[in-house]
Amino acid sequence: MPTTPPEEVARAALNRAKAAARAKGLRPGSPARRSPLAEPRKEAQGPNARDPQLLGAVVGRLLREKGWTQDVSVGGVVGRWRDVVGDDVAEHCTPVTFEERVLVVRADSTAWATQMRMLVPDLLRRMAEEIGEGVVEEVSVLGPAGPGFRRGPRAVRGPGPRDTFG
Repeated sequence: MPTTPPEEVARAALNRAKAAARAKGLRPGSPARRSPLAEPRKEAQGPNARDPQLLGAVVGRLLREKGWTQDVSVGGVVGRWRDVVGDDVAEHCTPVTFEERVLVVRADSTAWATQMRMLVPDLLRRMAEEIGEGVVEEVSVLGPAGPGFRRGPRAVRGPGPRDTFG
């Protein structure tokens, strides 16, 4: 009985494997196909976008790309409001909103609203030190928010009550 040479046996096995791969839709011997949505490969060595990265670097890049750095820095100052303005002012004045470079602060009485209006230049200077020049350009101070007596069962004729809520 004649024996087949090992080269022919190996070649026949390879041909059978290639045929089975073609039947599954694969293309043996051709370069691998990549998804059109995949990031392009870089030939250079070093980290790329698919490598693990530090959370701080990723969040910092996201904030810069979205243009949120100023809002987040003001939010940090609002979170540390007591440290920035001091205990006395923080007891009576709280930040309400920050939109379009205007910080809105609400005082709990008209006396503190007046005091805060006089402290606006110092507050703007302190904000510039904390978060950078030009981020907060204006501070708007609101007085106490209480119920109005212009309409309803408690309506009062004349100028009405003044600062009865502070």
